This record gives sequence, C-alpha cells and structure tokens, in this order.
Amino acid sequence: MVMSIARFNMVCPGINPEHLSDRYKAALDIAEYIDQHGFAMATLDEHHGADDGWMPSTLVTAGMFLARTKTMNTALYALLLPLHDPLRVAEDIAVLDLTSGGRLSPVVLGLGYRPEEYAMFTKDWSNRGKLFDECVDALLKAWTGEPFEFRGATVRVTPTPLTKPHPVVGIGGTSKVAARRAARFGLPFLPARTVPGLADYYSEQCAERGVEGFCMEPGDVTVMLHVAEDPDRAWAEIGQHFLHEATMYAGWQTPDIQSSVHSHATTVEELRAEGIYQILTPDEVVGRAKELGELAAFNLHPLCGGMPIDKAWESVQLYVDRVLPNV
Repeated sequence: MVMSIARFNMVCPGINPEHLSDRYKAALDIAEYIDQHGFAMATLDEHHGADDGWMPSTLVTAGMFLARTKTMNTALYALLLPLHDPLRVAEDIAVLDLTSGGRLSPVVLGLGYRPEEYAMFTKDWSNRGKLFDECVDALLKAWTGEPFEFRGATVRVTPTPLTKPHPVVGIGGTSKVAARRAARFGLPFLPARTVPGLADYYSEQCAERGVEGFCMEPGDVTVMLHVAEDPDRAWAEIGQHFLHEATMYAGWQTPDIQSSVHSHATTVEELRAEGIYQILTPDEVVGRAKELGELAAFNLHPLCGGMPIDKAWESVQLYVDRVLPNV
C-alpha cells in the first residue's frame, strides 16, 4: 500500500479573485475526493504578501479541509509561528484538533526566512529566535489548560485539545539552532532537507536533556508528481506552471536556506531534467511503486503554479483510477 499525499498552496499568478475563488473551491472538492480514495494526507504551507497569492491563511484553510474530509490528515508545512499571536494559534489548533478528532497533524512550526513577512506584521526580524522560543513555550503551556504567565499577564487557554499531551507539533529548519530548539522543547524535529549529521546532532541534544526525540528527514529530493497519459504533451501544456512555482520559491531562498524542493532551473527544460517536478504515466507510477515497495510514497501537487483546474483533476483521477488499484 503506497502512501498518497497531496500538496496545496493555492498559487495563482495574477491573483484574479474570481479565478482564485474557483481554485480554493476546487481544492476543497479535490480534498474530499482524495479522502474518499485513501489518501493519507493533504499538506498546506504559508507565505504572506506574495505576488501570486501563495496561501497566507493556513489555519483557516486547514479547517475547511478538515471539515470536508473524514479520515485523512491535514498537515501544515509550515506554520510560521512568530508571525502569529501564539495564544490565538493555541486556541485555533485546539478547536481544530477537537472538531477533526486529531487530524490536524503534523503541524511543523517554522521560523520563516523572509524579512518582508516580519515587517508586514511588525515583528522584529533581528529578535526572531527569541520570539519563536516565546511562542513555542506559550503553545505548550496553553494546551495544558492551566494558568501561566505570558507577557506580563496571567492567562489561561480553553478548551484543551483532544490529543494528549498536545496536538502533534514539531520544529522545522535545517540548522543546529533548530535542532537544539526541538530538543529543548522535547518536540520532533522535521527539517526541510536531509543535512548530513543534523539528525545525529538532534539525537545528541535530546540525550543530553533526557528527552525522547523523533526526527523525520525528507530526503535529498522531494518529488512533486503530476500524472498524465502523455508526459511530453503535459510538459508542453503545464510546464510553465511548475516553473513559475519553482522560480518564485527559489527567489525567496538565501544561501543559508536549504529545502528538498529548492530548484535551480530557469527554463521548463531544465526543470524537467532536474527531477523535482515530474510528470509520469500511470504505468510509470505503478512501476516506481513496485520498485520502492513498502517505502512507496507519492506527493501529488494538483493545482501547482496556477495550472488549469481540469488538468489538476485529470492527474488526480488518473492516479486514483489507474495507479491505486495496481499497487
């Protein structure tokens, strides 16, 4: 049995409200459909002030996904916690945990790497590490349901979540600072890329603090999959949408930021050769699943880069009808 995942970030170049409305509604329809066909998870991510409308309201969107699905998880990769009020985040996640039966999982807490996002929310970029620590600490204390001190006031967050001791949250990042932060708070470490030695460093930090750690690395490359009968034709039709997302994301990266989906391509041809975005036939996906065996997992990206909604549905339905019955 393969693990099937679908990613949604709602990118829509031009940010036409009517088109974007159609895409959000389509995403919810697709989420309901893939939930009915055994997908394990839908993933959402967060950015602010993007020229292409990259999803900013991740917790609200997660709530809509969870309301339209019954069994699959909705995961946040990542929630940029320092940009938010941590007490409100604690309340929102607690309510989503209660209403979904614990299916908002995992929530990767991210520091963020775009100074303009901090400026947008009047947050101090130079103090972001301390702010992140304060916010993580507040979340964990909030979910106990007990009073605690926060910014000079005694506060208490209710209701408490269903998931005990708290909803599944982890720390993102690819630095030793991030690994130490995860160990210090006794949280899983979920880096955005495999960095040699980093998982071992995290384990050492956990051992020093007497906590049981968990680290899940994504591998050197995370493939964004699209399924089509004719990959050559599909690349010609929708390749520019993959390239838009890849170049937009790469444009935000600085040399110290590492991610398994960081592309260096400048043309559709380079992007195809690079292998982060792949278009395969149903038979090719089945073959790859059999090669991978129990480790088989596929990340579909149905609405990638503003592609036409009918192309998104075509990919998902081919995967459901022609791949899943044969693996």
